[in-house]
Amino acid sequence: MTTVLGSDARHEAGIDRLLESYRAIPAGERVRLAKRTSNLFRARTASTSPGLDTSGLTGVVGVDVEARTADVQGMCTYEDLVDVTLAHGLTPLVVPQLRTITLGGAVTGLGIESASWRNGLPHESVLEMDVLTGTGEVVTTDATTRHPDLFRAFPNSYGTLGYATRLRIELEPVGGTVSLRHVRFHDVEALVEAIGDVVPSGSYAGEPVDYVDGVVFSAAESYLVLGRRTDEPGPTSDYTGQRIFYRSVQHDGSAPRRDVLSTHDYLWRWDTDWFWCSRAFGAQHPGVRRVWPRRWLRSSVYWRLVALDRRFQVADRLEARHGRPPRERVVQDVELPLATTAAFLRWFLREVPIEPIWLCPLRLRSDEPWPLYPLRPGETYVNVGFWSTVPTEAGAAPGATNRRIEHEVSALGGHKSLYSESFYDREEFDRLYGGPAYAGLKRRWDPGGRFPGLHDKAVRGA
Repeated sequence: MTTVLGSDARHEAGIDRLLESYRAIPAGERVRLAKRTSNLFRARTASTSPGLDTSGLTGVVGVDVEARTADVQGMCTYEDLVDVTLAHGLTPLVVPQLRTITLGGAVTGLGIESASWRNGLPHESVLEMDVLTGTGEVVTTDATTRHPDLFRAFPNSYGTLGYATRLRIELEPVGGTVSLRHVRFHDVEALVEAIGDVVPSGSYAGEPVDYVDGVVFSAAESYLVLGRRTDEPGPTSDYTGQRIFYRSVQHDGSAPRRDVLSTHDYLWRWDTDWFWCSRAFGAQHPGVRRVWPRRWLRSSVYWRLVALDRRFQVADRLEARHGRPPRERVVQDVELPLATTAAFLRWFLREVPIEPIWLCPLRLRSDEPWPLYPLRPGETYVNVGFWSTVPTEAGAAPGATNRRIEHEVSALGGHKSLYSESFYDREEFDRLYGGPAYAGLKRRWDPGGRFPGLHDKAVRGA
């Protein structure tokens, strides 16, 4: 084991600080994290109670290079985790796209990335984890002998059953670079068909594939971005300054466009511009880009700008000055079975004025479903991500477009991630997100209701 923190004493001190803060929260008050940043896009009810102090749980405890595992504290960001593992030629099996996503957050909230077609979701590479439960104790869990019910229900519980304080995860070897092919398609059916060919074969046009995601710009222009791990010498591209990654994938389609990134820059290729959302702040305008400090070209900065906008309602005030109603935020990721993905894309492109759209295929590694997000083992799904605002419909109920999307996703056999606004009634929510199983787990691991329930948190903002 390669020790990173120096000893387990520092981790234990972080646990002591966490438990002390838990005991300081008055009985009957809801327990929350005292966290300054977030990658969630749903409002929550204000609270004056102190939160959990996780400031001592933000690092990597150790890396076992031979076993290809790492012990990681729950509030460690993937940016910090990757900095440690890449030094050993290793990465987590799935590295979500944004630097400040934490490992604990990705496991309880279902992260995803371009390795998910072969490695599943982040929680599927967890070997064991320590969880602070609603009873105020930290328990160690795994898939077989130590509280496996909590272990399997933790994914998609969003902190309503507990918070991970330490996770032991699998790692995989990587090269120094990633070689990319940007393959253009002129209709979404052909793109989805290509995903269906790549996932079982691990190759495309005779070349091996390690990473797969895609971008849909319109019904007539979409791309698969196919990555291959390499150690080939030569120049690499830089998309952390003036150049913008998502624009680099576009071409006329006569032949795939090729590119090479360092593995580090490949992992964070979407973070510099928060995919394409930095354009909302003017950060993609050439004049603005030249004076925007490079260290501020990152998702965490844009998130702070969004938080300020929500706090002071800047965008809504500007819309009102022009005689327009507030716009509806549509920030969602949904999973569709491969067989219905093209139908959903056609519907979305016709009904919702948002582009581009991100695509990422995934298959569970596990042979059995995870109870709170019951995707079917052995089936290929495609994550569809769309993040923007749309005009509010006259006379429509709040969240009208989001509600239509929820209905379409359910009709096509899909699921929606819960990091953003949801509008399901309780009956439908329980049907989609393991309600009966969740109720029993909630009674066991949080009998006093110290954490909010999953429906209360995801839909009502508790």
